[in-house]
Amino acid sequence: MRILLAEDDIMLGEALQDALIAQGFVVDWLKDGESALSAICSETFDLLMLDLGLPRRSGMDVLAEIRKRDIDIPVLILTARDATSDRIAGLDAGADDYLLKPFDLGELSARIRALLRRRSGRARPEMVHGELRIDPASQHVTYAGRDISLQRREYMLLKELLEHSGEVLTRDKLEASLYGWMDEVESNALEVHIHHLRKKLYPGLIRTVRGVGYMIPAAGN
Repeated sequence: MRILLAEDDIMLGEALQDALIAQGFVVDWLKDGESALSAICSETFDLLMLDLGLPRRSGMDVLAEIRKRDIDIPVLILTARDATSDRIAGLDAGADDYLLKPFDLGELSARIRALLRRRSGRARPEMVHGELRIDPASQHVTYAGRDISLQRREYMLLKELLEHSGEVLTRDKLEASLYGWMDEVESNALEVHIHHLRKKLYPGLIRTVRGVGYMIPAAGN
């Protein structure tokens, strides 16, 4: 899952980026509203974490513009503005959730998981596909009752494919979910991750669709 963080506080931005990367997210960070709007309009993200007090263009302006352009992305507002009127204005402008600074990282993570779960149409927190189970809160993966140890990007890739089970995801889409702007990507990295997942789980879990990408078939198929 790829998150765009729009936050001009350097210390907070660094802390959030590090914490969320450790939880299995790809986090690209921008420090002004104009750059954030440009990124949202030109690239694909799964969630926007948006500070309202951004330079160059306010968070409210960014939110209004992306909704005006019918860009369907969950938006979580992060702000120190605690007036009820500010919260109402943000939600009415198209935000999906609102978190006041300072906040607990555990609560932030839970809200992110809830937003992404609603976006994917899942009612339950745990992801289940046959005998495969993932707990996004703990990043605990089991298959047929046994614990599966995955590297960070193996876990991220498996979760992305499961979120879109039944769909073919292109190489570009999968790489965008695994790597941020500052990451170096080796040409065969995706294939290596796929190979490791098939070996640790079972070979038929991930199917290759030649010339298109990869998929995990919908449960029962």
